[in-house]
Amino acid sequence: MVFFIIVIAQLFAFLVVLVPQTGAYHTRWEDLGLISLYVQWCALTCCYALCAVRPFLCRYSARVVATVSYLIVLLVVFGISELAYWYVYPGAPQQLSHISFVSHTLLITFVLTGPILRYFYVQHQWKMRIRSEAEARLQSLQSRIRPHFFFNSMNTIASLTKTNADQAEAAVHNLADLFRASLRDARQFHSFRDELNLCERYLDIERLRLGDRLKVNWDIESIPKDSYVPPLLIQPLLENAIYHGIEPRTEGGIINISGDKEKGIIRLIIHNPLPVTDDKANRGNQIAQDNIRDRLQTMFPNVGDLHVFKDENSYTVTLTWPYRNEPNEDTNH
Repeated sequence: MVFFIIVIAQLFAFLVVLVPQTGAYHTRWEDLGLISLYVQWCALTCCYALCAVRPFLCRYSARVVATVSYLIVLLVVFGISELAYWYVYPGAPQQLSHISFVSHTLLITFVLTGPILRYFYVQHQWKMRIRSEAEARLQSLQSRIRPHFFFNSMNTIASLTKTNADQAEAAVHNLADLFRASLRDARQFHSFRDELNLCERYLDIERLRLGDRLKVNWDIESIPKDSYVPPLLIQPLLENAIYHGIEPRTEGGIINISGDKEKGIIRLIIHNPLPVTDDKANRGNQIAQDNIRDRLQTMFPNVGDLHVFKDENSYTVTLTWPYRNEPNEDTNH
């Protein structure tokens, strides 16, 4: 915004220079530096004044804010005009009367301030609308993360209540944590460490069903645990790996999870084997993958993404997102 103001002010300074003086046919290129200094002084001081009063104006309506902003700009330009006329531009009194100099400056300011303030207002409204649409989309995407394993987990817990009450109680606690994460506000991030804890709780529940058939190999020491990510980013992918890769195989299999961080970008790779008869894997509709891809691209534009590689024997999903060690740190919203 400051750069935009500087450019507009400098373009106006060029315009002033190009306008011929009264009764003369030459322009005032020799005065460009002084005129630019004066115009930039007015523009940047007005910006500073408006930024200084913004905390006090934000509680009022748009009409009140526009009126007060107009008056502040005119008052600032009036004060700078007085200083410029008597101290900065000593030649002005001989070329233009005091009243004419100040009145012309205020009139030009009055005419230009309206469109500029309107531009900023429209741009602000546009950004707010884009942000609201993005947040609504994230909430919709988050609401669709309802893992299928909830029903299987309830059946597993029901069967354990009669044979192993302690395991059933632990499974209920793990399931409650996963439910809580699925109901979180889509705008609230949590740390990568918390996401891993959720994954471990989910895997504990699945091990009750699959036993030794399910093995997981973690190699993620290079990923900072304080990196903030949206909730339920990895768990749905683990669910897919188990449901489509491990569960159909009689002998089970190993899910390999690796990752690293390079140049501020974190990459996480989830690799799982596929059964020889891939009928169950082919029935997958990839809703979870599309959901996570959309969330990453919405939250981390141009950086966050999900890629899939599949061959006859294995399935690999690669996630990328920027390293952020603060929750909900703005990227584009």
